[in-house]
Amino acid sequence: MRSDLIGYKALLFDLDDTLLDRDKAVEKLFFILLKKYYEDTNDSTKKEMLQKFKEYDHRSYGVSDKTRVIESLFEEFPPKYRLPHNYILEFWDYNFPHCFSIDEGIIRIINRIKKHVKVAIITNGSTKRQKAKIMNTHLHNCFDIVIISEEVGFKKPDKRIFELALTQLNVQPEDALFVGDDLEKDIGGCQNAHIKGMWFNPYKIKNDTGIKPYAEINSFDTLLSYFP
Repeated sequence: MRSDLIGYKALLFDLDDTLLDRDKAVEKLFFILLKKYYEDTNDSTKKEMLQKFKEYDHRSYGVSDKTRVIESLFEEFPPKYRLPHNYILEFWDYNFPHCFSIDEGIIRIINRIKKHVKVAIITNGSTKRQKAKIMNTHLHNCFDIVIISEEVGFKKPDKRIFELALTQLNVQPEDALFVGDDLEKDIGGCQNAHIKGMWFNPYKIKNDTGIKPYAEINSFDTLLSYFP
């Protein structure tokens, strides 16, 4: 075990784009839409539509009502059969959680780490949608607690959501580490609560912010160097 990390009692994780690959899930949802509402679409058009769909989703990231994402696609690329406006959110809420999958390697790493410290998820988002993702990927079996912003009334980077996790786990800020992909919400947020933040940066994006993470990791395998 690395000597500088002996004594840590909790490892906290972000959900979307950290434990789960949200970008891949957005692609899967797009192809569900394509299959149900479009016919005879050539490859170049599919590629353009997917790019646009991802752009619409990015603009609405963190917004509970995803109706605008699908409506924007329908407006720019009119389908033969259009999903009625009042069913769009229901379509998203039902299908999107099923588009997520978990890397079994990540599960093994979490379970190994769990032998040494408490583990938790802290995620922004709607309770219904985030719980469905967690249940469908069986992540609920791996973690001691799961905290969802809508359920508790405040969200990252608000320090209170991190402090709530510490209280529930019965650990002090100096005894915890947080792993997340968003520099402002995850790393800046946990630092507001005096928790060391580990920036999960698999695409090796340049840090152009003033936020300085405690550590940067590019894969979950790296976490194993922190534990036996």
